[in-house]
Amino acid sequence: QVQLVESGGGLAQPGGSLRLSCAASGFTGVNYAMNWARQAPGKGLEWVSGIYSDGSDTYYADSVKGRFTISRDNAKNTVYLQMNSLKPEDTGLYYCAKAKGAVTTTLVSEYDLWGQGTQVTVSS
Repeated sequence: QVQLVESGGGLAQPGGSLRLSCAASGFTGVNYAMNWARQAPGKGLEWVSGIYSDGSDTYYADSVKGRFTISRDNAKNTVYLQMNSLKPEDTGLYYCAKAKGAVTTTLVSEYDLWGQGTQVTVSS
């Protein structure tokens, strides 16, 4: 079964950290760029970060640059998002998404497989 399953969300205090994981199955992850996107309450979907299929390049939205780090372990078919210095505005449902090719795009409409999402709440 072709799917993406996110995990690692939860409640964190401002300034805290969380690490999200995205486990891929049913396809060879090493062939595709992967991305994280999020949706805050009452807002649209926002691209957060992307990584090339071989991990050679990573990209970040300005809102998370310097605080979040995307990585991947192709042997485990898993992508990660390390989130540090969390802010209340980082609250939202975080999705893992597969690009159609080896390089990524910030256009979320171009992704062809999505996970179910994992909730991140940043609050004191």
